[in-house]
Amino acid sequence: MSFIEISHLRKSFGANTVVHDFDLSIDKGEFVSFLGPSGCGKTTILRMIAGFETATAGSIRVSGAEVTHLPPSKRKVGMVFQAYALFPNLTVAGNIGFGLKIAGKDKSEIDARVAEMLELIKLPDLGSRYPYQLSGGQQQRVALARALAVKPQVLLLDEPLSALDAKIRVSLREEIRALQRELGITTVFVTHDQEEALSISDRIVVMNEGRADQVGTPSDIYNNPATRFVASFVGTLNLLEARVVDPAAGRLSIDGQPVATTRDLSAFGIADETTVALRPEALTLGDGAGDRSTLSGTVEEVAFLGAVIRVRVRLREARLSLDLFNDPALDLPRIGAPAAVSFKREDLLIMDRR
Repeated sequence: MSFIEISHLRKSFGANTVVHDFDLSIDKGEFVSFLGPSGCGKTTILRMIAGFETATAGSIRVSGAEVTHLPPSKRKVGMVFQAYALFPNLTVAGNIGFGLKIAGKDKSEIDARVAEMLELIKLPDLGSRYPYQLSGGQQQRVALARALAVKPQVLLLDEPLSALDAKIRVSLREEIRALQRELGITTVFVTHDQEEALSISDRIVVMNEGRADQVGTPSDIYNNPATRFVASFVGTLNLLEARVVDPAAGRLSIDGQPVATTRDLSAFGIADETTVALRPEALTLGDGAGDRSTLSGTVEEVAFLGAVIRVRVRLREARLSLDLFNDPALDLPRIGAPAAVSFKREDLLIMDRR
């Protein structure tokens, strides 16, 4: 049995349903991220797991116990919010020990646990400071320690890094993942940042309008998107219109140029139209050899993005963006010059499935 079982979960606010018949199983010690745009229902599901929102229908079980209608204090979950939510009138130590104090633990036990948490978050000497004396990253570490101090069964993280600048965000997400692995705590992480979700998750739930469009490993989500929404939301994508030439052989045409795919086209007939997709990093400048397909066009733009150089090539009607690793010795194509772009058959995704 999975550690967290969510079955037929639904949440409505009046006539507006924001979560539709949602199912998910999470294993003990797993790190699962809910990824999606604002308003897709991911935070609402997290708040229902925590007990801060009441489910309209469905059930939530944690470690075999039904918790759907229990108050938050009875669920043994720890939650970290986007805005830290630290008590400004309490010291760091007071914030970390607050839940233990409410639970009636004696002072010696609270002091020992607080010291342990301060070591865990690498702030052993800052227990006497107040939140206003800390950086944003330090405040979020304290919020994390406060959630962990009560030894919850489940850790819930509601976009905890979105208020931080880019470098601190990357550093702290790595620390959170390392802590989660060290403690072995089952964790649910909500984010709208695809890079965050891809880099630290065991599995990702891609949410779209209150439903899970796809649940899978980061590799599955990125390389084998189940829907057009997942493909376009996770990573950069070239979407192109194609015509089926030979379904059995996996042959199509894009802008009148022949290409091939290893994806299943058995649901299509000859001359049927479909939408296909290619990741920029799957494309290479130059004619293809062997099983590679080639599309010919004209260089329209060359953009320097630091570690990556993005080249946009215009076909007859469509446009393609491809990524090259930055190399000072690289001979970049000139705008207006003819260009051939090639890719492997397996990299051509089919977005419209019959």
